Amino acid sequence: MTQKQQTLIMKFGGTSVGSVDALKHVVNITKKAKQEWKNVVIVASAFSGNTNLLIKTATHAKKGDMFFVQNAIHEIEQRNQEVLDTLVPSSNFQEDAKTRLTPLIDELRVVCKAVSVIEETSPRVMDLIVSFGERMSVILIEAVLKQANVFAQAIEATELIVTDDVHQSASPLVQKTNQKTKDTLCPLFKKDIVPVVTGFIAANQEGVLTTLGRGGSDFSAALLGVALSAEEVWIWTDVNGVMTADPRLVPNAKTIPQITYQEVSELAFFGAKVLHPKTIRPVIEANIALRVLNTFEPENLGTRLIVKEDQILDKDEPIIKSVTAIRGVQLVTVEGSGMLGVPGQAARFLSAVSKTGATVPFITEASSEQSITFAVPVAYTECVVEALRETLAAQIEARKIDQVKTTDEVVIVTAVCPDMQHRLGVAGKIFSALGDAEINVLAISHGSCEVSLSLIVNLDAMQKTVQVLHRLT
Repeated sequence: MTQKQQTLIMKFGGTSVGSVDALKHVVNITKKAKQEWKNVVIVASAFSGNTNLLIKTATHAKKGDMFFVQNAIHEIEQRNQEVLDTLVPSSNFQEDAKTRLTPLIDELRVVCKAVSVIEETSPRVMDLIVSFGERMSVILIEAVLKQANVFAQAIEATELIVTDDVHQSASPLVQKTNQKTKDTLCPLFKKDIVPVVTGFIAANQEGVLTTLGRGGSDFSAALLGVALSAEEVWIWTDVNGVMTADPRLVPNAKTIPQITYQEVSELAFFGAKVLHPKTIRPVIEANIALRVLNTFEPENLGTRLIVKEDQILDKDEPIIKSVTAIRGVQLVTVEGSGMLGVPGQAARFLSAVSKTGATVPFITEASSEQSITFAVPVAYTECVVEALRETLAAQIEARKIDQVKTTDEVVIVTAVCPDMQHRLGVAGKIFSALGDAEINVLAISHGSCEVSLSLIVNLDAMQKTVQVLHRLT
């Protein structure tokens, strides 16, 4: 008999647990994992659509629209019941799940009623409301697994992950998290139980519920992997790993078999629907293997995250590994002869921008130092320009700065290029391909991490640009 590996963490995203058919796949994947691994932990997101529905419910509760609230809660109850009726026909398992779901539904109603009275949703209250999605999903998944003869137990991550007091984007306290996780889960392993843990949520040191923010469920899986010294963390989603491009723009996009941490960080920053760098950093630092897999095609090997450069299996990699596109941005340019040789200009501009809350995903400066161009989200363009003109009013009046101008909506297209700093002619091949396709590039920025090249193109050239660059993958 083959020796079982020790500990595996499997995170299932919303679409992976979002339907009866999806949950059947979860059962089969879990059963197979239990045959090959001694300890298996499931980290589960809320069922697909539930988090968005809960956010809408909070918004309507704040407006006093309890008709919407009651309908939304009823819809969630119906989804829960459909899962139980279809996959958990056993009266014992179904009744146990319903007994534990009912207080959560009641609590959700009470919280929404309170919100409607005070007409306010604080970050702490929003954390509580959105938490109900995960808290209900783990109870349902536990019941489905038990029905399939898998020993399972739902665990709220408030019992495992300890964070600071920041709501909606809390940071974990690693040592306390490691200790609580071991104390809670290791006794379950000894009984051959599969813990089914809520993703995304945690608690501060006083036990008040918090959430981990963007990529929170992946983050939960990474934190548990480190705490339990897991050999591997698998992220189950609805695509075959990290793709060479968005399949909606490039129908023949392929799965990337292997990718480095730097590369996946660039892809995430520039809009690709992949792992968020923050969420996987604990795994990288602990040298734990990570793979992105498709719940609906579990036989596909997906994408393997490379922890160290010397782990790369294929040394003959393509010019471009993946192409991403961010739309919904505009270019803002500040220019003037009075900027030449004046220190601290970029700092002044970006300081003014930061006060508006806008992010700056792209920036480039003329070598003459007479102009600087950066991209900001369309929603922030007006207030960014106003802030710049206010900050630079004296220089504009003195004609040291000629103008602050903006473009129409544009697109940031980013090519992630493996080992770019050691390969000759990469940029040349990229721009030759764009030139041959008669694509006009408005601005260029070379990533400081030496794995990406970003271009600005007009909105109507987005799909063509991505497709042209994808031919180099």
